[in-house]
Amino acid sequence: MNSDLYIWLASGAAFLVGLSKGGLPAVGMLGVPLLSMVMSPVKAAVLLLPIFVISDLMGIWLYRRDFSLANLRILVPAGIFGVFVGWLTASMVSDRAIMFLIGATGVAFCLNMWLRKPSLAPAQPPQRAKGWLWGSLAGFTSFISHAGAPPFQVYMLPQKLPKAKFAGTATLFFAVINAAKILPYQNLQPYSHDTLRSAAVLIPFALVGAVCGAYLTRRIADVWFYRLVQVSLFVVSVKLVFNAVAG
Repeated sequence: MNSDLYIWLASGAAFLVGLSKGGLPAVGMLGVPLLSMVMSPVKAAVLLLPIFVISDLMGIWLYRRDFSLANLRILVPAGIFGVFVGWLTASMVSDRAIMFLIGATGVAFCLNMWLRKPSLAPAQPPQRAKGWLWGSLAGFTSFISHAGAPPFQVYMLPQKLPKAKFAGTATLFFAVINAAKILPYQNLQPYSHDTLRSAAVLIPFALVGAVCGAYLTRRIADVWFYRLVQVSLFVVSVKLVFNAVAG
């Protein structure tokens, strides 16, 4: 392994994780694909989990007043259920099939939003059935490869929440999901001291990313914020489809 390349890619992945916790959705999902250039995707996911968990604490503090409690009441139990299903089926589920399914869903959702005629449809309220469907899927795919953002966004975007509340809801939801993944990850692939040391070195990059993400989120106009969300979702979804097909 090229040590210089690893340092740059690992630092960049940690910074992207931090940006997502600061309120810039989906970009954190790029961490695993980025690190997969120098290590296996499974090892990349294991290495990044402690960074997700620590940067979650920063995100919770940044958005402690901005979140949708009605959505969290639906999404959190659904997401934990999805993590549990991911744990039970970890040895039976094909990562490629899951990546393709989630990527295709994200691409289809974005294309539908961009190609349909503009409408003045009112914002949708939180819906328990849809929340459980997409929340469970978000928990499941987050467990598989930290790729829970597309299902979450498919459910949340039609609600047209203020950007800070959208970002805060995402941050708190995934903070709970990442905490729920700690014991299952340890059970499936116990952490070594080397992995924990490597994660500890990367945490400052994630914390800086979180602060930068919050700064940018609060200063981007709502219309551009949601365009960024949609473009990020599309790019990440295309990347997931490509990874699934390329194998």
